[in-house]
Amino acid sequence: MAESRKPYPARLSVDYPDRELNRLTTFFRIIAIIPIGIIVLLVSGAAWDSGDDRRWAVNLSAGGILFLATMLMLVFRRKYPRWWFDWNNALTKFGARVGAYIALLRDEYPSTDEEQAVHFEIPYPDAKADLNQWLPLVKWLLAIPHYIVLFFLGIAAFFAVIVAWFAILFTGRYPKGLFDFVVGVMRWSLRVSAYAALLTTDEYPPFTLEEPVSVVTGNDVQGM
Repeated sequence: MAESRKPYPARLSVDYPDRELNRLTTFFRIIAIIPIGIIVLLVSGAAWDSGDDRRWAVNLSAGGILFLATMLMLVFRRKYPRWWFDWNNALTKFGARVGAYIALLRDEYPSTDEEQAVHFEIPYPDAKADLNQWLPLVKWLLAIPHYIVLFFLGIAAFFAVIVAWFAILFTGRYPKGLFDFVVGVMRWSLRVSAYAALLTTDEYPPFTLEEPVSVVTGNDVQGM
């Protein structure tokens, strides 16, 4: 029986910069990120609350990730509208580019639509063939162990970025080990998001910072 290797249906990689990073924009990154950060908030559904007794709010933004609507559509219609997927996919990619910039992984200013050096792939699912009708109702619960691990990994990644900030200022380089770790945390977070929030796969996310592959067996599959 032949075997093949199938990658997890949510993949992310960031090109390691083969040059010195810009020390000036690295030093002022917390300020430089403000304009594109505001854009991210606006397209992610952020609202402003006045805080007074009348509790009125101003919402000048788009709706963010379409989670509840997608969940209900999968449960009751077994359908994932393509334009909903395209919106969720594009917004997640945009957020990944901004996240890579905040984490100092690259010094190109994040584009709202171009891939740049952050490579990201989530295949469009066949809802009827690939997705369980009722699983979307409990995925958020099943993903709790990942949330706990990612909480601590996020803290570690935060301190890794601080160390990298000093390293870039003094050497112009992002230490490769720290780079791989931060990208690994982003990759892990993406897999959990694809499973529990974007609802594009029923394959439970593996607990690893690397790009995982699963072994598929079959008589009609050629081995690698």
